[in-house]
Parts: sequence; C-alpha cells; structure tokens
Amino acid sequence: MKHFSKIVIATVMIISLLALSACGGGSNGGSGEVKDTFVFGLSQELTDLDPHQETDAATRSILFNIFEGLVKPTPEGDVTPAVAEDYEVSKDATVYTFNLRDGITFHDGNPVTAEDVKYSLERSREINGEASPLNAISDISIPDEDTIVITLDKGNSEFIYNLTCAILEKANDADQQTAPAGTGPFSIVELREGEYLDLAKYDGYWNAEELGDYVSNVRVKFIASAQDAYVELQGHSIDALQYLTADQIDGLGDDYNIVEATMMLVHGMFINNQYEPLKDVRVRQALNYAVNRDEINQQLFGGKSPEIQTHGYPTITAWYNADTEGTYTYDPDKAMELLKEAGYENGFDLVITVPKNFTQHVDTAVLIKEQLAKVGINASVNEVEWNTWLSDVYQGRDYQATVIGFDISSLSPATWYVRYYSTSSNDMTNFSNAEYDAAYDQAVASIDHEEKFQLYGKLQQILAEEGASVFIEDPADFVAVSADFTGYTPYPVSAVDFSLIKPAQ
Repeated sequence: MKHFSKIVIATVMIISLLALSACGGGSNGGSGEVKDTFVFGLSQELTDLDPHQETDAATRSILFNIFEGLVKPTPEGDVTPAVAEDYEVSKDATVYTFNLRDGITFHDGNPVTAEDVKYSLERSREINGEASPLNAISDISIPDEDTIVITLDKGNSEFIYNLTCAILEKANDADQQTAPAGTGPFSIVELREGEYLDLAKYDGYWNAEELGDYVSNVRVKFIASAQDAYVELQGHSIDALQYLTADQIDGLGDDYNIVEATMMLVHGMFINNQYEPLKDVRVRQALNYAVNRDEINQQLFGGKSPEIQTHGYPTITAWYNADTEGTYTYDPDKAMELLKEAGYENGFDLVITVPKNFTQHVDTAVLIKEQLAKVGINASVNEVEWNTWLSDVYQGRDYQATVIGFDISSLSPATWYVRYYSTSSNDMTNFSNAEYDAAYDQAVASIDHEEKFQLYGKLQQILAEEGASVFIEDPADFVAVSADFTGYTPYPVSAVDFSLIKPAQ
C-alpha cells in the first residue's frame, strides 16, 4: 500500500489549526472544561485517502466521515439517502432511479451534479476491476441535471447497498488520491504521515442542522502499536480507543465511558486451502475441533463475544444461519483421529502470520498455537507489520494461516460470500468448491428474500462443513470514550461517526 506525503487543504487549514491550538487535544479526565477537539487513537496509519481504492476496515471507518454515496449506512444496519434525496427501485430490481439532494456541495463549495455521480461509479468500477459489485451496472443515464438512472444487467435486490460508493468531484480527477473533496460532515485539513490526520467540521454539510452541535475538529492520531495506544489512553492524550480487551477496560478509571458492542467481524484463523496439509478436508476439520473457541472468548473478551463456526454475523439475523453453530465442538480426540486418517498422525508445521499492531489477533494466535500443540500440530506465530500483512498475506496469498477479522464493507451479503468464490480475486483463502459457487450464483440472481436467505444459509453451511477456515467469534468490542464527550455510536459496517460526537455539557 502507498504512503502519503503531507497534505494541506488551504481553504480550511488556518481556521481549523487555530481551533486545534485553542482547544488543545486529548482529555483532561472530565475536568468540566468543554472540549471541541476530539482525538481518536488508531493503532495503524490510513492505507489510502482515495475511497475507491481497496482499503482496510480502519481506513474505511475514518473515510466514512469525509465521503458519502447516493445512500449511506445507518447504525441500525440499513441505508438512508445521502447525496440522493430519494430513490425508486423497479419491481424487477433492474432499474434504480435517484433524485439528487437540492443544494448539496463538495467540501470545496462546488455543487454535486449527476455527472459527478456517473463519474464516481465508473471510476470505482474501473479501479476495483472484476471484484467490483458495480460491474452489475449495464447503463448509467442522466435524464436531467438532478436525476440519475442506474440500470443493471439483471435484477439485484441487494444492489442498493453497493451505492454507498463515495461520490467524488469529476473536476478534481487528478487530485483524488492526494486532496480529495467529499460531501461528508468533515473535510480534510492535514495528513501528516506517521502522526495524524486532522479533520474540520464542514459548515456546508447538508445535514448539519439535524445533527446539531457536534465537535468542530477531530484529530485521528496514528500510534505505532495497540499497547502504545492504550498507554496514551491512560495518559489522556487521546479521547477514544477501540478494540480494548476486558482486562484493559478494568484498568481504566471513571473518567472514561465504556461502549460495549461487537466488532462486526468474522474473526478467526483463516487458512490457505492450497497449503499441502490443508488441502485435505479432514485436516481442516481437525483444526476446527482442535481450537477451543470458548477459551479464546473467555480469556480475551470476558466471554462476551458471540461464537461462530462459519462466515456470518450473528447480530444480522436477516442473513445469519444459526444452525452452523453446532458443526464443531472442542474435541482434541476427534481432531487427532481425523489427522491420523489424513496421514498426519505426527502432525505438521503451521506458521500463523499475524499483524502485530492488533492485540486481539496476536493474542488469539498465541492461544491457538498452544491449543494445536495438544493435537500434535507444531504451530508458530509470525508477527509482521500491517503493510506487510496486506501485501504478502491478503494480496499475495503467501501464507499458511493467519488470524484476522473480516468486517462488512457493504451490507450486501453477496460482497461477504464472494470472498470464497473460486475465481474471485477476493478469495484469499484459495477455497474452491463447485457446490458453493453454484449456490452463490443462484443467491445473487434471486430477487426473492426468502430464497436468498436459504441460499446464503447454504453457503454458510458449506463453509462450516468444509472447514474453509477456523471461524471463531464476532469479537466483543470495548470502546473507551472520554467522559468529556458523548454520542459514540457503533455501526454494523466500518464507521466511526464523528458527526455524532458532542462535547459533554
């Protein structure tokens, strides 16, 4: 992934930096002083400022505040009009018609046009290639300056969820990766590599009146490691930090409020199905019997994580197949029996590569290593930098096993399950199953909700029974927020919504 040089957008820099200087950063431990700069700790850097590039969950959660699509996600797990004021979908789900919001502007003050929308959708589709869900579009037409009509090559009742795709300014094409302008509640002030991203409240935001008096300035502070971030939290130099463990929240005082939710992640040990021992389904099943999900949950998350055995999100009940939860129990004897049948009675070597800046991933990998040793598998944990993990594991598929969590980049289930489609560029586990591919094609083609539910349930069952990976839990998410602020709200997608953060009165 690329790095960025210092970026300054002059139109907002002076005002915002004066505000940052006047208010200062970080919490004072609930002293009663009204704060108007919210400092958010992030134990990694952003991978890109361009919202159309493939990015990680943390980057998407920050860009959520800068860019919007025709629609945007809600905390309840639906979408609501954003750049568009309203829309209609044809009965066969092939034609989506949008009316643009009157008076909506980009951060540079220029109006949003239907041409900008068309440009943005086509640009995102081109950048993401065959993996883009926007490839379902057969035509984009502009009947008038305030209307855009999107026609699909076949009916897709989920497609509205893909139209959270960020709308960018066509005239700004050359600068989208360095100085992009969005329509969101915050604009970019400055990105200083390795240090911070400063954002300022956009006074021209279309929904500012309804949101009310949210914070004027946000600093996203990049911190080298999760442990360093926790130290800064304890020292009140940041106001909020996600992904804390149960032990860490016990170590904080009353000057922090703890928001409990789930991370909306499919967390687990994902395996390279092309690594020789793991090509055998019996070996993959053995791993699933050998891993003690409850121990991981109790030790790292205080037992508060919903445990899973497939790629599914238990809190999104509309698409979750709860029947998969009984596929495996913790059974080392069964694991050793399967290993013996597969010819690995004496075990085998397994390297678990994990990004070192995420405590929950490293700690999970260490526990799994100890659990696998009990069935004769010689596992080792290889900690790497985040950018190395992205390039070698996620993109290069050069790994044996990894512990990571997959978030929801879109509320469309088709985008979750394409991850295991045999010809998909997103299939980092190299899983290949003809029955799975056929059921996936059927699910995407269907516009009947009940039929879709059954087909997506079938995909989840196949992933569980085939041991496509070792799915563990949707981790409990403990977020510490300074008592100087209110309004932190969890989302089912990667989003930290700074427009809901308000200074405590």
